[in-house]
Amino acid sequence: MSKAHPPELKKYMDKRLTLKLNGYRQITGVLRGFDPFMNIVIDECIEELKTGEKRPIGMVVVRGNSVVLLESQERI
Repeated sequence: MSKAHPPELKKYMDKRLTLKLNGYRQITGVLRGFDPFMNIVIDECIEELKTGEKRPIGMVVVRGNSVVLLESQERI
């Protein structure tokens, strides 16, 4: 079995990101941590609903295999 290599997300630490997740879900928040499997800790998280409503949900851990797209909202 091959070893998991850590994703190169260090340059995104403490930056605001938008994550598109499977199931057409979208969240925005500040990247606080990650692991080799791309499990991600997002702080100050806001869930953006399909209706356009934005709901603050605080700190969340997103499982790596549910991330479809990761986009920085700040200049790197």
